[in-house]
Amino acid sequence: MDSAPSNHPDLTLHHLEEDVLERSKTIPSAWYVHPSYHDLDRKFVFSRSWQYVCSSARLPGAGDYVTDIIAGNPIILVRDKDGVLKAYYNVCKHRGGPLAMDECGHAKVLQCKYHGWTYLLDGSLRGVPRFDRTELFDKKDFGLTPIAVREWQGMVFLCLEPSFAPPFEEVVAGIAERISPLSLADLQFHKRDVYKVESNWKVYVDNYLEGYHIPLVHPGLMTVLDFRSYQTETHAHYSLQNSPIKEGDHAYGSSSDQAYYYFIFPNMMLNILPGRLQVNRVDATRPDGCATVFDYYYSDISQTNLDGKIKEDLAFSDLVQAEDVEICEYVQRGLSSNAYDQGRFSYDLEGGVHHFQQSLKRSYRVAREALLTK
Repeated sequence: MDSAPSNHPDLTLHHLEEDVLERSKTIPSAWYVHPSYHDLDRKFVFSRSWQYVCSSARLPGAGDYVTDIIAGNPIILVRDKDGVLKAYYNVCKHRGGPLAMDECGHAKVLQCKYHGWTYLLDGSLRGVPRFDRTELFDKKDFGLTPIAVREWQGMVFLCLEPSFAPPFEEVVAGIAERISPLSLADLQFHKRDVYKVESNWKVYVDNYLEGYHIPLVHPGLMTVLDFRSYQTETHAHYSLQNSPIKEGDHAYGSSSDQAYYYFIFPNMMLNILPGRLQVNRVDATRPDGCATVFDYYYSDISQTNLDGKIKEDLAFSDLVQAEDVEICEYVQRGLSSNAYDQGRFSYDLEGGVHHFQQSLKRSYRVAREALLTK
């Protein structure tokens, strides 16, 4: 594996060694630019972690469903007749057709849009048109493939390979207590935006995880956050950047509250601000491209607030996102150049990036062992 062919990811052992922040190098540029890491990330990072899907409020009643793409796999969430949330691959067991083709909807049964195979909401196969002459066929063998699902703080998460992932309760341990008395479940889902970024997903995550770039890239944020008090904490499965909000009349309101920026490995962010929550999921769409899914939640989505504070907040978020997209795309070009391979970390301001990259190394060590045993 130390001399892996060019069509395989180079998981050289010395690149996988963990080190303390003061002495550690950043991960190699190949991890951002070589196409072989794209499939590796989907199989050994995203599929083996808990992934945010949507607000629970988008599935209020029996038969309500939502579709999405998680780790490159089409999925469908549906609320069954008893109100229990179920998750399946959005894939018919006949010839791979879709059970639903729209983003959300309501159905009493799930019917494949290709050939009409019909499944109950518990995933069992019920109807199979024109299969009476097919021999040795048992409908019990062709039920939908279930996916592990959890609801937490008004949000839905799933994991494609839960036997390889930490328990969900362990992943989010301590977050609800830290932000109390605020309860994220009390916030109302407003809208979803998706931003396309011409960079590897890890570039976007690295950028999120440090405030080092804020003075140069985000002049607007400098007016609302007390950057002198910006701090980063690291925990087992997540890190937290937090900063006091400056007093004044600005997009975050006149407040002395804290801004909490949680990152849950490998690709989820919770931006918790007074009266609002932004949930971000970073999807790896290509080796050199990603999409950031932004879900916006607010304590008050009355028309007055929609026309006022929420409108202002969304415009400010768009501006910050545009600044991040631009710098990430420049960084991707830099990482692809002849001039760069590995760098070093600022101890004061890049602890979150280091924490993420150490976690990534652990996932890649597992991938290395699995590839070696093939």
